[in-house]
Amino acid sequence: MAKLSQVKTARTSCLGCFLWCIDGYGCRLVYMQIFALIVVVTIIIGGAAFGFNRFDDTEETSGTSPVGTYEEALTAAKEVANEISNTSTEKVEVYAGISVAKNTTELDLAGRGLNGSLKAEVRQLSALRELNISNNKFTGVPAEVGQLSELRVLNLSNNPITGLPYEIGNLKKLEIFDLRGTSYAKADLEMIKKGLPATVQILTE
Repeated sequence: MAKLSQVKTARTSCLGCFLWCIDGYGCRLVYMQIFALIVVVTIIIGGAAFGFNRFDDTEETSGTSPVGTYEEALTAAKEVANEISNTSTEKVEVYAGISVAKNTTELDLAGRGLNGSLKAEVRQLSALRELNISNNKFTGVPAEVGQLSELRVLNLSNNPITGLPYEIGNLKKLEIFDLRGTSYAKADLEMIKKGLPATVQILTE
């Protein structure tokens, strides 16, 4: 009888503990501990998966390891970065023997005894804001100058220029157009002025 009583007492204690766990603070504490453990494990597994699972498709098809694939991706990224860097330092020949960076914003060729005309490649200087070819022996200006959409200053002064390309009228951001000391045709200038901003300063004397 004593043993049976002890068994019943033990069962009652276990049941009481179980009920306390369900209804009381102890249960919430246990649940919180379990939940925290799950979160930690999830973060660890998730972190590892992020580093490797993105390479699963490549690994399955090529048989390469995730590490190898990561190195290839890193190499490809470096190549792209190098291409971007090379583009920013790429040279453009604007006159025989004269090359400048493609991202140049100011081109000053004043007083260098140059003749003929600039090369059509000058159009590649898409960031150019100021072009100064004054005090040379240029006889013409390439029509491609009209493609320099960011140009603010165009200085052609003191050159034996006789004709102006109408494409200069496409320079919608032009602020100063210097023609002093040139032999430009007035008819050309009148046509060009129709396309230029009303605020542009045209210097002729």
